[in-house]
Amino acid sequence: MWRASVLTIFPEMFPGPLGLSLAGRALGTAWSVEAIDPRDHATDRHRSVDDTPAGGGPGMVMRVDVLARAVDAAAPEGDTRPRLLMTPRGRPLTQARVRELAAGEGVVIVCGRFEGVDERLVAARGLEEVSIADVVLSGGEIGAFVLLDACVRLLAGVMGHPESGTEESFSDGLLEYPQYTRPAVFEGQGIPEVLTSGDHAKVAKWRRAQSQAATRERRPDLWQAHEALAHDGSATNRE
Repeated sequence: MWRASVLTIFPEMFPGPLGLSLAGRALGTAWSVEAIDPRDHATDRHRSVDDTPAGGGPGMVMRVDVLARAVDAAAPEGDTRPRLLMTPRGRPLTQARVRELAAGEGVVIVCGRFEGVDERLVAARGLEEVSIADVVLSGGEIGAFVLLDACVRLLAGVMGHPESGTEESFSDGLLEYPQYTRPAVFEGQGIPEVLTSGDHAKVAKWRRAQSQAATRERRPDLWQAHEALAHDGSATNRE
């Protein structure tokens, strides 16, 4: 079973939305989630997990000693699951990284709060810093939901059709092609004729072209990377 351990000062937030839909149906069979409150590893009577920032400044910073004990409790010696820290300073989460995580045994996720966590925790416990977007949230929990949902849906048996995980945005470095269903005509707009032609080769060609066009227009960064990869592959084939 794929195991997720989430360190959060709001453990009641989990599983939250992950207890519904695909992830919820698979919870307890394909995967599990444990919410751990770092306050349980504090040593003072107030169960403090934060303190004022060194050097001054607004807000509070989560303490390295308390969080380190919480991480050690969640992932004792021998636990090889990746240890992640949700933070806007992290590397952007990609579908490729999600696939790597989903193929493993699970994850340990630290959800920061306040002004963040003591930097020494990252090195002391080998945390991988992960960001879901160039935005600042109130805490890492929302990012953890995103990461976990992305991983869980790729676990064996979670999606009804395994192909759903391969024909979607980012699966091959491109955005997904547009989708249509009934009714055949809506407010004067019909479904593209090629999709009702029954010619699977033409449908595949059309979808590929649509994916390429959407990626070029909306995500030039992805298109540039896709083009570079295609160019490298062509060069390798010529060698």
